[in-house]
Amino acid sequence: MALQQSAYRGCLLGMAVGDAMGYTVDSRSWQEIREDYGPNGLLGYDLVNGYADVTSYTQIAAFTCNGLLFGLTRGQMTGKMAPFIKYIALSSYEWAALQRAWGRPTKTYCWLGRREELCRRHCMDTRMLETLNRKNLGTLETPTNSHPGPHSLTAAIGVGLFFDEDRMDQQEIDRLGAEAVALTHGGPTAFLSGAVLSHIMSRLIRKPNASLKRLALEAAEAVKEQFGHQYSQAFDIATLIRHAITYSETHGVRAVEVMERLGCDNAAQVLAGAIYTCLVCGEDFDRAMIVAVNHSGRSAAVGAIVGAILGLRLGEEALPEFYIECLEPAEILRELADDLCTGCPMEQGNKLFDLDWDYKYLHGGQ
Repeated sequence: MALQQSAYRGCLLGMAVGDAMGYTVDSRSWQEIREDYGPNGLLGYDLVNGYADVTSYTQIAAFTCNGLLFGLTRGQMTGKMAPFIKYIALSSYEWAALQRAWGRPTKTYCWLGRREELCRRHCMDTRMLETLNRKNLGTLETPTNSHPGPHSLTAAIGVGLFFDEDRMDQQEIDRLGAEAVALTHGGPTAFLSGAVLSHIMSRLIRKPNASLKRLALEAAEAVKEQFGHQYSQAFDIATLIRHAITYSETHGVRAVEVMERLGCDNAAQVLAGAIYTCLVCGEDFDRAMIVAVNHSGRSAAVGAIVGAILGLRLGEEALPEFYIECLEPAEILRELADDLCTGCPMEQGNKLFDLDWDYKYLHGGQ
């Protein structure tokens, strides 16, 4: 249990570290980054008031986890529950409402909505908020838009972290990862990348020492098999992942040059950049953060995914303390990670009652 708890904590904390570090230079050109931070780029947090701010990448993943735990708890306590995607949608709606300066809800179902550190207005894509202001969100069959961006990709981290093959088979996990992204980003490039990412994360929970190269190739092939008959983008994503793996095995090319070639702009490119970074940096978390954010693409997105993967593989203890000590939502993320690790301790008809769990996942922290 201790090792698994460390992995869950490492995943959420690592994601937040990469997000916070990349936020400073997100979408700035490599030339601009060098001009501001020197020839090697950004080498650590650029702090504001002594704190490292997380953005919507961390917030969306955390609220996705909260929604899934809310749904699981309702199912175990009442014997009734909707499909899990409904609870992800509910948590996404609540997150979006908390991003507004006006009309914030007085009643919420997600206890994270009561934690200011995870609700600050740092949305990386206003189009996502526009979508979440609609009555109906997107599905794979009826998308609300064709956006290929990575801005809801971290929801797939929450799906992969929550599910394993004891709760769902792998195809169901992959589909839910795609559905979670498709709520706000209807481009197949975006939601199929979500399927790949949720596959990788869920497999890493079961086999934390498995070869990431092998898991990435496995995930790409699985998504091609499941979705390729309908979406040709599944083949494009698989090709991009293979390119990232080939680059990681190529000597004599600087990491930043590879990241520039990969683009790291849309969801598939961000995922490929994250896989390359994890492979080329191995277990060196600090180096991985530097590679993940120093390029002209979506630095916060790549940083968040790299941090989540390496944090899950290496555990909380492997994350350098100087990254964690100024990360404001660290304690909240640890608490959420512990809840994900243990799951709902109560079931309908038994005598066990957990007041804290009841407070958080049945009454929304109210």
